[in-house]
Parts: sequence; C-alpha cells; structure tokens
Amino acid sequence: MGALLSAVHPVTTDHRRTQKTRLRRLAMGGQRGKTDPSHHTPYHLSKETVEALRLPAFDAWQWEPNEMLSCLEHMYHDLGLRWLVSCVSMTNYRNNPFHNFRHCFCVTQMMYSMIWLCSLQEKFTQVDILILMTAAVCHDLDHPGFNNTYQINARTELAVRYNDISPLENHHCAVAFQIFSQPDCNIFSNFDPEAFKQIRQGTITLILATDMARHGEILDSFKQKVDNFDYTDEEHITCLKMVLIKCCDISNEVRPMEVAEPWVDCLLEEYFMQVRVYS
Repeated sequence: MGALLSAVHPVTTDHRRTQKTRLRRLAMGGQRGKTDPSHHTPYHLSKETVEALRLPAFDAWQWEPNEMLSCLEHMYHDLGLRWLVSCVSMTNYRNNPFHNFRHCFCVTQMMYSMIWLCSLQEKFTQVDILILMTAAVCHDLDHPGFNNTYQINARTELAVRYNDISPLENHHCAVAFQIFSQPDCNIFSNFDPEAFKQIRQGTITLILATDMARHGEILDSFKQKVDNFDYTDEEHITCLKMVLIKCCDISNEVRPMEVAEPWVDCLLEEYFMQVRVYS
C-alpha cells in the first residue's frame, strides 16, 4: 500500500531528502531484481494507481518488476489492446544502469500518458495505438549498455551486421520480432498477414526513429508538416508517431525532480562504464 500511495501523492521536501540516497543507490544498481514472466503473479492496482498511470508524474522508482508488468498489462487492456505477459521479461532487458527494464516501463508509461492526455485515440487508428505502445515496450530490447558510436568505432558484431547503420535500433527490432514469433508471445496472431505487415513496418519505423543520429532529420520533417498537419495523410501520421516515441524516450526531464534526478546518475554511470571499456 505504501508504494501505491507514494505513486500518487507528492512527497514532502524532508521525505525527498531521506529518499535521495536510496534512490541514487537504486539507480546505480539498475534493477532491483529479476522476474520470470511465466511465474508472474498479477498485482492488484488500486483506483489511485490506475489514475496515476495516466499522468507524466508517475513514479516508477516505487515499483518492483512484477508490479510494473501488471501496470503494463493494465495499460494495454485499458487501450483495448491484446497483451501477453510472456512478451516482456527482465531477461529481455539487460541489467544496465540506464537502458534497462525500468527505462522501458517509463517510456511506455509516458506513451500511455500522452495517448490519454492528448486524446490520441480520437485521431489515430487502433492499429496506430498498438504500434505506439509496442514500439515503446520494445525500443531498447537487449541493449548492451554501449551506444552506437561505441559499436561502430569498436567494430562490434552488431555494427558489422547492420553496416554501421543504427546498429542498436536494428538489433532491438530484430529481438522484438524474434520474441513475437514465439507462439506464446504472438500478440499479433489475430491479425491477417497484410495487417501484420503494417504493424511490423510501423513498429520498426518507430524504433529506428529513436536513434539520436536521426534527430535533426526527423525534427526538420515534422517542422515542415506541423503548420498544415493532416491526420488523413499517412506520411504526416508516421512522422508524428516518430516524434511521439522520441519525446517519450527522453521524457525524464518533464517528470518531477525526485523522479527524474536518479536517472541522471544512471545515465552517467552507463556512460563512464563505456568510457572505461573503450579507453
């Protein structure tokens, strides 16, 4: 119950100070534990938690992995989407300081929040909503904790395989659809082949858009469209979806300070870990 309350009620300044060391230590440790989706015990979400999940201020630090899985399941069902808990596991995300399962959850929760706050279900098709949420869940699958610059300079297996073109993002896409190809993880089994092709291409497009090397290109494209944006134009919709996932991927900055600050430590720890290896 304490976790539920702290997720929806602002903490006092004094309480924040007592939490700071604990949160930083938790941040540096990446994950608090591992969870096996085959033994996932559904976690009952209170009314307050359900409401809080729709807000950008949601505090993911208060939640254990199994609880986050239940939150993900709720978000999918709340949007009218099919969800199989076996699709996402701590084993699909490495124990990195930053690019870990908790980051996956935060990005997906922010996407869910934006869908509700911006009434996107009134503008997008249900397939578009499925693509947005699934791309958010899968956007950093099996991230090794070393960025694209490192991959390319070190001539890693991923860089060689993907010819130095967004090696990480291409890998995340490949891992995602390897998972979805398993019968007990195929959330797209009810779609016909043409619809699945659309979902697959849409999901890949969004995950590839999270490569910051493409930031200027995507932003320039969106700026050209925004003044005369047309929700009936598929190119406009795709561009907006790319901007949405980019916003969610770097959304820690818009969360409350006590939620955002530990992620700075996570990012720095992962960066310096990479520097130590590279040097």
